[in-house]
Amino acid sequence: MGKATKYVSKDIEADGKIHWTDEENQIWQELITRQLDCIKGKACDEFIAGLDKLKLPTDRIPQLEEVSEVLLATTGWQCAKVPALIGFGEFFKLLSEKKFPVATFIRTREEFDYLQEPDIFHEIFGHCPLLTNPAFANFTQRYGELGLNASKEDRVFLARLYWFTIEFGLLNTEDGLRIYGGGILSSPGETQYAMFDEKAERKVLDVVDVLRTPYRIDIMQPIYFMLNKISELDTISQLDLLALVEEAKALGLHEPKFPPKEKKIAS
Repeated sequence: MGKATKYVSKDIEADGKIHWTDEENQIWQELITRQLDCIKGKACDEFIAGLDKLKLPTDRIPQLEEVSEVLLATTGWQCAKVPALIGFGEFFKLLSEKKFPVATFIRTREEFDYLQEPDIFHEIFGHCPLLTNPAFANFTQRYGELGLNASKEDRVFLARLYWFTIEFGLLNTEDGLRIYGGGILSSPGETQYAMFDEKAERKVLDVVDVLRTPYRIDIMQPIYFMLNKISELDTISQLDLLALVEEAKALGLHEPKFPPKEKKIAS
């Protein structure tokens, strides 16, 4: 959101479908096959249950209406086609209306392992399975409602809550550490790192703590926050989150656990 991208979302054609090339379908096939293998024993049960409901094709990119049909039947959500990048206002508005923004492009082979922009694989595979779960779906809608009416400054704090839950959240379950964040679940490198790397810090989630924690989008996360179960997102969504933002502002940000991003010097 807010920066340039080389990717352009595809339009829905007159027949109501997005037409993907053979190469784009092949990239999806390779991404989903690799990631299904990678998340075995690591993704949370609710994510696996959502995958089972969605029955995503492995040989081609799914049409948004196929995914929306399942989401509507389970939690009342649907996918919304958006440009490659959208502003915060549009993002919050869509979430508040139970519409999950999906940019209709897929990464190139040059960025097969990592890209900064969320593509259709990240959005559909990483997030949509859990949108079949009521607690996750309710939390996401509530987050959209809050952000819609928040000030620009408050939105920066709220972005950290989204980042450390919906994108990079972990569960500390009775069966061990499990992943529910879509940013981890759609990335093989981050899946391994979040689960097993000793350099990664894993903390019990405290909302004010999260709101005070800086992050960078272009590195492996130095810190992850854990819930015990997905249903705790319901509890968080019922808190006075904007009051907690004020508390976080008063306390100030934590020191970043990463170096500052190097600025490119114009030649």
